[in-house]
Amino acid sequence: MAEVAPPKEAKKKASKPKTAQKKKSSGPSVSELILEAVAASKERRGLSLSALKKELAAKGYDVVRNNSRVNAAVRRLVENGKLLRTKGTGAAGTFKLAKSTEAKQICCVMQYNPKSMQR
Repeated sequence: MAEVAPPKEAKKKASKPKTAQKKKSSGPSVSELILEAVAASKERRGLSLSALKKELAAKGYDVVRNNSRVNAAVRRLVENGKLLRTKGTGAAGTFKLAKSTEAKQICCVMQYNPKSMQR
């Protein structure tokens, strides 16, 4: 009798391991933290970059690890008109809030506390 060849099994493709999706942090963004720190500053001429980084570190943000992210956020806020650079160039220098109403609204929303308003 004729030999019957067994059916070929379909080759299974090696499945690539799925990469875990990064979780978005639950806290505020770096830009929001920077605007909050500059708004809280009592300095007339603004807040220097080193003082800003110290303020962020005091709030629990890892400035050493995310140094370039802080500098990029400061540059972006200056370009968008939310921060005003009073001294220096780029991310270096002294910064204060711009006079625009949008920047003030952002900071007012961050500092809003309903318990203090219930008098």
